[in-house]
Amino acid sequence: MVEKVLLISPRGFCAGVDRAIATVEEALHVFGAPVYVKHEIVHNKIVCNELRAKGAVFVEEVTEIPEGSICVFSAHGIAPSVRAQAKERRLSTIDATCPLVTKIHIEMERFAREGKEIVYIGHKGHPEAIGVMGIRPDITQLIETPEEVEHMQVRDPQKLVYLTQTTLSVDECKAVISALRAKFPAIQSPPSSDICYATTNRQMAIKQAVKQCDTIIVVGSKNSSNSNRLVDTAKSLGVDAYLVDTVAELNPEWFSGKRNVGISAGASAPEHVVQEMADYFRSGGASVENLNVINEHMQFTLPFELSRAIPGRGR
Repeated sequence: MVEKVLLISPRGFCAGVDRAIATVEEALHVFGAPVYVKHEIVHNKIVCNELRAKGAVFVEEVTEIPEGSICVFSAHGIAPSVRAQAKERRLSTIDATCPLVTKIHIEMERFAREGKEIVYIGHKGHPEAIGVMGIRPDITQLIETPEEVEHMQVRDPQKLVYLTQTTLSVDECKAVISALRAKFPAIQSPPSSDICYATTNRQMAIKQAVKQCDTIIVVGSKNSSNSNRLVDTAKSLGVDAYLVDTVAELNPEWFSGKRNVGISAGASAPEHVVQEMADYFRSGGASVENLNVINEHMQFTLPFELSRAIPGRGR
């Protein structure tokens, strides 16, 4: 029987997700429905369904959007070719790319100008990786594992730099970087870590929570990279961990013989689901406590294209 539940903090929405969701909501308020969004604005089923109900339309290709429409680019970022397609279709675009992803785009362009070859550590097929790789595919290689490093070939080991996807596991990334440094000792690192502060903080919080928990529940969608990394972090420390979107997905068998359960949430998961989880365990007689590991205060302003369209904020 579960006796105690720890609500692990920080959890849930990061500053980039807050900004992206607010961008779609504000665009709907200012321009009216429909507002088209290139890819899911964030990787969370509940959030996207709530925005669909308000008039957002999610598409995978900008060619699906009627000419002259409002188009929001998702928090994951886009390749330059997508921006060019949007211009051809005369779309009014609003860029909700997370500023921390934009930082990587800027770094790529700068390193390209400096004649560097780039190794991008990321997950093949993830929208963020697709956007980054589309900037300079001629000089960029994507790798996921230390094993892939063994087979890498580069033009000049003295002109090599690595960048990383923002939502990676910190420990997983360290292993790949170590392999890169072993094979290419001169490889250059980015000026500061590319892994998102929220990703790092939530993983650190999980590492503290597993010291007190038998099981970890992570609220998040299956296609959320940072949510999956939270599950991986807990499992790597020997604790059972499960990724769920809603309370309905909880399996009572997971908690057989378990006393203490920790609940976290990926950076795109809404807080109301966490509270529904807490109520579920309370109804079974468990106490619910907060475990606050790190305080977060990061905030991002709305995209310029949207701010200037809001009455009274155009200046």
